[in-house]
Amino acid sequence: MVTVNCGAIPDNLVESALFGHEKGAFTGAYEVHHGFFERADGGTLFLDEINCLPVAAQARLLRVLQEGEFERVGGKQTLCADVRVIAASNRRLEELLVTGEFRQDLYFRLNVVPIHLPPLRERRDDLVPLVEHFLRRLSERYQRPRKVLGEQAWRFVMAYDWPGNLRELENALERAFLFTPGPVVEELRITAAAPPASDPPDPGGQSMRQLKKKAAMEVESRLIREALLRFHGNVADMAVSLGITPRAVHMKLKVHGLCAAAYRKDA
Repeated sequence: MVTVNCGAIPDNLVESALFGHEKGAFTGAYEVHHGFFERADGGTLFLDEINCLPVAAQARLLRVLQEGEFERVGGKQTLCADVRVIAASNRRLEELLVTGEFRQDLYFRLNVVPIHLPPLRERRDDLVPLVEHFLRRLSERYQRPRKVLGEQAWRFVMAYDWPGNLRELENALERAFLFTPGPVVEELRITAAAPPASDPPDPGGQSMRQLKKKAAMEVESRLIREALLRFHGNVADMAVSLGITPRAVHMKLKVHGLCAAAYRKDA
């Protein structure tokens, strides 16, 4: 798999970077250069941020996408490339079509199997496994004991809109992992300009409320399990830690199908 950041290619070098050039094709071309399509032959070429390609450069992709044929800059021989092309854009291409910033013919050549990746604020049920994954990976990277989020931190995670998506979430967890002395992260600090949202947008009506309820139940179940492990099934200590009454702890254990006695036996 060959990955290309289209936004990092200078406008005057796009054709040479994608298709290569022959020796002596221009000043400084001292040897044959194999372009990205030629290097990816038989594999996959990932064109990241394809929306950053200038309109003139976009036209140069039409033939190779349609026929799988191209020529190096300064060359006369037609080359073939059997390449699977994956393109990604950090802006909606449909909007760029309207403004003329993206060619319609190139859009239809690329738009075979569209994959939409919704932002984190639209898939809050993914936050729990993502947080656990990042914390586990941070523990392995820094060779430190595992850490977990406390109740206040979990509330923030579920309420914040995460405009920076996965990268912002990962950075916030890494910052908390490094500067939290104990095993429980009670607070996450966000450096983004956008303030935390008290409630996510509701594009789906009832379905979104159900989604939020499911995510909240998963967070609560995780908190209860972590408290059971930390206090070895001692309900009184769990109640103090969670800021609720022992009776409420017993009710939550029943709701989530957990048994405190089992954790006391493990201890």
